Amino acid sequence: MDTNLVTSWTRRTMAPETCSVKRALHSPFTDCPTGTVTFNWVAGGINGPYFYKNDEGHNLTVNGDWYRAMITNFFIPELNNHDVQELWFHQEGATCHTARATIDLLKDTFGNRLISRFGPVNWPPRSCDLTPLYYFLWSYVKSLVYADKPQTLDHLEDNIRRVIADIRPQMLEKVIENWTSTLDYIRARRGSPMPEIIFKM
Repeated sequence: MDTNLVTSWTRRTMAPETCSVKRALHSPFTDCPTGTVTFNWVAGGINGPYFYKNDEGHNLTVNGDWYRAMITNFFIPELNNHDVQELWFHQEGATCHTARATIDLLKDTFGNRLISRFGPVNWPPRSCDLTPLYYFLWSYVKSLVYADKPQTLDHLEDNIRRVIADIRPQMLEKVIENWTSTLDYIRARRGSPMPEIIFKM
């Protein structure tokens, strides 16, 4: 089953074993090697991972310029297999996502089919919690990529690439089935709180 929703999701990653001493000393993780990765869910499939690095291969903290570069150089070219006029784009409310220049760039591609804070369709509260990237993908990926206790970010990034590549279409179909039944439930409850909802893979 395909969906016409495109969701973008960005998370910081770290090789936890390299930070165990800092953790024991209650030091901030800012000195730990970290990276940032974006996944996009496009028409029932995963686009990515995309790791934010500069020309020298150093990890970057994402800002509006780097996020827009990812959209322009990685994400939009990956949409060539899809009819963009049929797709809706949904993203988190991070500042780099909602900067005026970012919203303008996304509107150039998706028009009024943009669900975002400061976009044509307002970002519903907790809406990212309801997307497959949030409730399924990162939990699933984390359960596998940290299993061999990666000592470096390169090792962790290799694990992330491998796990994403190994996700089969049948698993994604099951995720979409669960997601659509959850959305039906939310519609029936008119968006009221749902403490009993359980997201399943």
